[in-house]
Amino acid sequence: MDKIVVEGGTPLKGVVQVSGAKNAALPILFSTLLAPGKHILNRVPNLQDVLSTFELLKSLNVKSDFKDHVATLFTEEPQNMEAHYDLVRKMRASVLCLGPLLARYGHARVSLPGGCAIGARPINLHLDALKKMGAEIKIEEGYVEARCKRLQGAKIIFDGVTVTGTENIMMAAALAKGTTILQNCAKEPEVANLGEYLNEMGAKVYGAGTETMTIEGVDNLNGASATIIADRIEAGTLVVAGAITGGEIEVQDFDPLIIEALTLKLREIGFTLNSLTGSKKGLKVTSPKTWNAIDVVTAPYPGFATDLQAQFMALMCFAQGTSTIKETIFENRFMHVQELSRLGADIQIKNQVAVIKGNKKAMTGAPVMATDLRASASLVLAGLGSQGKTTISRIYHLDRGYENLEKKLRALGAKIERVP
Repeated sequence: MDKIVVEGGTPLKGVVQVSGAKNAALPILFSTLLAPGKHILNRVPNLQDVLSTFELLKSLNVKSDFKDHVATLFTEEPQNMEAHYDLVRKMRASVLCLGPLLARYGHARVSLPGGCAIGARPINLHLDALKKMGAEIKIEEGYVEARCKRLQGAKIIFDGVTVTGTENIMMAAALAKGTTILQNCAKEPEVANLGEYLNEMGAKVYGAGTETMTIEGVDNLNGASATIIADRIEAGTLVVAGAITGGEIEVQDFDPLIIEALTLKLREIGFTLNSLTGSKKGLKVTSPKTWNAIDVVTAPYPGFATDLQAQFMALMCFAQGTSTIKETIFENRFMHVQELSRLGADIQIKNQVAVIKGNKKAMTGAPVMATDLRASASLVLAGLGSQGKTTISRIYHLDRGYENLEKKLRALGAKIERVP
């Protein structure tokens, strides 16, 4: 199993491009189940989760060709409506085949999903919404078994903000009979990207990316083409990489507004961030010699992203003063704390709040182990800022969500390599 070895202490300099968003690509890939024919998706990141999605779609009779970040898919009617455990267990987003299969064929059998062990993340909000739309649902032997004659439009108020729940029901409602109104929807840019593609296929989705969505069901959808938006989590990770090393870098090919909650915090503690103009949108990050501690609370978009919490915690380990980070989204998302402590971090946790006493001089390289996707990134960043060598094992987590991260960092001057 591969490892990443980082020799820290080198300020990053140069230009780096952001890849397409995994969290936008996956729901759009699953949406191809709704419409027969040819789909062309541009700027698809070459990631393990994307490859796993192609494998699952293949089992549902969707043929795919993937080259140079362009995915061409051909959707035909599947022989069975089952998303098997061996495929679904690899990532939580696999549950997104439930809505499309049920809406188009009236039947779906989908294994309960897997993915990073960062919290319970139940799918009850998905199932409750589908029941309101007329589906009969049973859970047997670890599978969700759903049936209906045809889903019916309904008014659904999500009890909590759920990104995959919003996306699943959007896709289901696109082929339902009548109008569906969704309230308390997730407002992430990835949800808006899915809404755009559904409309390209012929759906009538209004308000995607806002709190309230109206979807007028249609009888049929058609293949279409789309471009995946920039990965805001990768963008934020690269911005923090430049910051934590005391560097000066340009992060290109994304709209800075999608990580505004992060950039506001960075400016407040002493970093200079200038928006790039022209064809290469993005940010130029200039680091001070020292930066101050600050408090953060994670929240649904447009709040501070839970997917950037671990990376920001790594930055606070090098700050002057004491900071707090309150995690409100996932109950198990502090598993990286123990590994950051191996590098010299002083972090205490109580009631979903991490208290970090920054001490740049205390941070030194050590062997560490990744526990989940974003924890992997935080350990790479901490290694970049620390003195000495950091070896990060179990980096298969990293490959699920970051495309060639070590190559991008190496191009900025980082001393980083992947080793068997």
